[in-house]
Amino acid sequence: MKGEDIKKEKKEAPQSLKGMFDIMGDQYYAYQGLFEKAQEIAVYYGFKPIETPILEREDVFVSAMGEGTDVVDKEMYAFRSKGGERLALRPEYTSSVMRAYLEHGMQTLPQPVMLYSYGQVFRHENPQKGRLRQFRQFNLEILGTSKSIADALIIRTLTTILEEFGFKDLIVDINSIGDKETRPLFVKDLISYYKKHLDVLCKDCHERIKSNPFRLLDCKQPQCQPLKDNAPSSLSYLSNDAKTHFKEVIQYLEEMGIQYRINNSLVRGLDYYSRTVFEVIKVDVDENGREKEITITGGGRYDYLSKMMGAKKDVPSVGTGLGIERIMMFPECKTIAPRIMKAPKVYFIQLGFEAKLKSLCIMETLRKNKIPVFQTLSKDSLSAQLAQAEKMEIPYCIIFGQKEAMDNTVIVRNMSVHSQDTVKIDALSDYIKHLK
Repeated sequence: MKGEDIKKEKKEAPQSLKGMFDIMGDQYYAYQGLFEKAQEIAVYYGFKPIETPILEREDVFVSAMGEGTDVVDKEMYAFRSKGGERLALRPEYTSSVMRAYLEHGMQTLPQPVMLYSYGQVFRHENPQKGRLRQFRQFNLEILGTSKSIADALIIRTLTTILEEFGFKDLIVDINSIGDKETRPLFVKDLISYYKKHLDVLCKDCHERIKSNPFRLLDCKQPQCQPLKDNAPSSLSYLSNDAKTHFKEVIQYLEEMGIQYRINNSLVRGLDYYSRTVFEVIKVDVDENGREKEITITGGGRYDYLSKMMGAKKDVPSVGTGLGIERIMMFPECKTIAPRIMKAPKVYFIQLGFEAKLKSLCIMETLRKNKIPVFQTLSKDSLSAQLAQAEKMEIPYCIIFGQKEAMDNTVIVRNMSVHSQDTVKIDALSDYIKHLK
């Protein structure tokens, strides 16, 4: 076919996918600042880092979270690879961390193993404020202990992070959904109760009765919410061991001065949860003066996850995940400058090719001496670069032209009083360090 017979289609400008977005500039630094603060606190409490792949075998998440959950059935990005494997972009972290714990024989390490992680998570949700298809999570996991103090430590670390982010007067909603010995009876009675109200249940809850009964208590539809008030309470079905465990967690919270409420209807929507489940709540006041509770994040214990994933033994564990995008939408969330962010003290002006040629070596010397520098590579005129420095409110300018390049000197100009000194390049770092 001749070229002139081919109709050229007009291409649209490329755009990011729905629910996914680019992070750059000040926004990037805002994310980085929050991560560094969370990391600092996690390390203080004894957690160590782990990074798991974004891509896992699909069964890692299906076996852990369970078929019938919204995440697996509706939200997970799953596909078949060119090699025929069923793969998935991670929709949450806990399953990946447990897979890594088992794969790398961490059960042979001194227990418990305390890990923190940070990275991107993917869920095919309807994008809205604070809920995107690609988002970032900071996660805390304590693996290899059934002790109640681990539950309390997760909650303490999480609330400390949130307080450092700027949140105040937080409330922890907490419940126990029992262990594998007592949960079946609770679930049986829960199903029986809701079957009596099939005529008012929403469409999703009709499916949840069959596939994921716990989610009945978590439904947000108006016709379903009143039903949970008279639904069976998991606390009534606890074994003696589970009762003791829950009582101890509460005692730890009281000792640490953490505000809490026992919420009988609180469940987490994934199959792997057992015993302790919790959510962190903040209370807002609307324009009419009415209080409104907002869930910030949550977590819980997952004692049976390892066996669900194919391991021979249970690995009692507890964890939580903090959605960073959701955190950032709250007005009280602070902007925390990351460690890499220092306001530049110096604007480096290079005039002419010879100066630019030598400037990179000078820049490297300043970097090694931890002196942040700004430069504009595309501007050549002295006046344009001075104007840019003034606009950015940078207090000092290094002026480096052809004459200075030959003399191995620079001119350091004080932008506030418009005075300047000629300084040898070898002495430049010390000179700048002593500037106020």
